[in-house]
Amino acid sequence: MVVTALYGVTLGVFYLGATRSYQEIESWTPIRLAMLVLFAPLLAKYAFQLVCVPFYTVREAYLARQRPGAGKPRITVIVPAWNEEVGIVRTVESILEADYAEIQLIVANDGSTDGTDARMKQCLRAFAADPIRGRTLTYLPLENGGKARALNRALRHATGDIIVTIDADSIVAPDAIAAIVRRLDDPAVGAVAGNVIVANGRKPIALIQQLEYLYGFFFKRCDSLFDSVYIIGGAAAAYRREVLDEVGGFDPKIITEDIEMSMRILAHGYKTRYAADGVVYTEGPSEFKGLCNQRLRWKFGRLRTFLRHRKLFFNRSRAQSPYLCFFLLPMALYAEALLLAEGLMFTIFTLYTVHTSDYLPFITVILLLAAVICMQVLCDPQSRFHRSLILLAPVSWALLLFIDVVELQALMRSLKRLSTREKVQWQEWKRAGVIGSRVEVDGFPQRKNVPAT
Repeated sequence: MVVTALYGVTLGVFYLGATRSYQEIESWTPIRLAMLVLFAPLLAKYAFQLVCVPFYTVREAYLARQRPGAGKPRITVIVPAWNEEVGIVRTVESILEADYAEIQLIVANDGSTDGTDARMKQCLRAFAADPIRGRTLTYLPLENGGKARALNRALRHATGDIIVTIDADSIVAPDAIAAIVRRLDDPAVGAVAGNVIVANGRKPIALIQQLEYLYGFFFKRCDSLFDSVYIIGGAAAAYRREVLDEVGGFDPKIITEDIEMSMRILAHGYKTRYAADGVVYTEGPSEFKGLCNQRLRWKFGRLRTFLRHRKLFFNRSRAQSPYLCFFLLPMALYAEALLLAEGLMFTIFTLYTVHTSDYLPFITVILLLAAVICMQVLCDPQSRFHRSLILLAPVSWALLLFIDVVELQALMRSLKRLSTREKVQWQEWKRAGVIGSRVEVDGFPQRKNVPAT
């Protein structure tokens, strides 16, 4: 969506009366004004967030100096799994190898029909034969009931003051858990999102998702600055246990139970933040159909969450963040509305550019987006991992447009299901895992480096 917004606003503000060719098409002026009116709010949002990002770094440095040096809360890491035989073992290993004193790890197998159960039983035997100090491993083989139910069942066995959720197709960086958990030192903070990186970048579609995640998660820094991160994905999330008990467990009626939980926590007046250095590597869909189905689940679940928590929109309560209620959420909904018209608008922009033979606005879009992508790569804690994306920066506009096409089909299918009250089911996609990717090359600590208690 950012490509079309930037393109439209650029065309709208460029002076087009200097040459004869432009004077001959003065009938385009209303269209240029419409571009400016429609897309300026969305572009202003991105511009405001970019300006605010440096202040996130400043505040994080200040809060780090204020945090006490000693004492770490007890944590429970929950890994819900459904047909995750490919990556579940590496996920468990990376959590057990994390640089944190004590970890209770619970794996909830939500009725998998593949080899997940056999893999986990192997893990249990290996762990029993060679346990790690400060670690406990609990395995819950459950009947299939959905991810939310699996999480709620695991919560019954959790003993930690902080609950961390990690997806079963992910690898946790050594210091990620500690980085995420330390943001919960403030009792007013109810949940924290980690920095999720797509790490199966062997196919073009995976590289596109890596770029998309880098771009999207970068702006969470601004949301965190205003304590209003409303999308805390289950791949890397931490919750204060007492907050979960207060607001209730995960909702099995909404397929994106993680987004609903983060918005419910915000609705109860708690703050939510983002840990840019809390890195978790995950696997993105490696096929177009799988990507479309994934985004359908996300879009459908987010729209249902918006409907459920519609009172947050333009909420004047002092308990709520004005940034969240009057800026972030309304703009998110506005972007969904513009997405429906993006194809038509981008076509008009392109025809206009070709007709006038003025490619300066388009070149401006390419250069601006490339500069933003390069800046995001350099600012990311894992810039070395993302360095290949710098080569893709000049064509980032096309890659982001591809994602918009995927998002558009998801939006249209979601609206159809909402109108017919049809549910969206989880659909399995072919997994390859992140094993053997650049994550392994970058390296993870061996068990000898796990801290003793």
